[in-house]
Amino acid sequence: MSLAAVITADIVNSTVPGTAMGKKLVARLSTVLKNYKFEFYRGDSFQAYVKDPSAALKLAIRLRTAAKSFSGIYDVRISIGIGKAARNVQALRTASSEAFILSGRMFEQLKDDQRLWIQSANENANIAFRVIAYFTDYILKRLTSRQAEVVLELLKEQTQTAVSQKLKIKQSTINKHAQSAGWAEIEKILHEYNQMIIQFNPA
Repeated sequence: MSLAAVITADIVNSTVPGTAMGKKLVARLSTVLKNYKFEFYRGDSFQAYVKDPSAALKLAIRLRTAAKSFSGIYDVRISIGIGKAARNVQALRTASSEAFILSGRMFEQLKDDQRLWIQSANENANIAFRVIAYFTDYILKRLTSRQAEVVLELLKEQTQTAVSQKLKIKQSTINKHAQSAGWAEIEKILHEYNQMIIQFNPA
């Protein structure tokens, strides 16, 4: 077994305003998850297995911005479990290795106002992961649909010029949305998270 991450999540307000919208949102999130092993169950809940734990927080932010950019009423509650897991997982629902247990257990403990949690088997690392989760959640909860759309595109490592062309919005407007969305802070958060993973799992 090696260190991996597991995302356990559900869609917030998935039944609003109707099943047609909900199905479109699931399709949108499935596109974000296409490079990972994932399973939806009960319609609006899902798990994803991330072999490289350093990619888990970025994926979580992509999922949330994908939902929020689809419609301001949507969001995704996410618990990231970081721990040992088999390299080849056959069925996510029946997997019982450390990363799956941590992710599932903490997801069940999420409070109504919490939409992101990061839990590992290392209690010292969890102090930093809690701070990262709190700050990330604070930023993401406040995003407008347009800000979320801009952040989602920037997470693809595109320049603001490229995002401007894709969204057909002036670059100055993209820059304004990026600043108001806290894009610079999101980049710093991702860097700090990756540094924690490196310390947690040195090469």
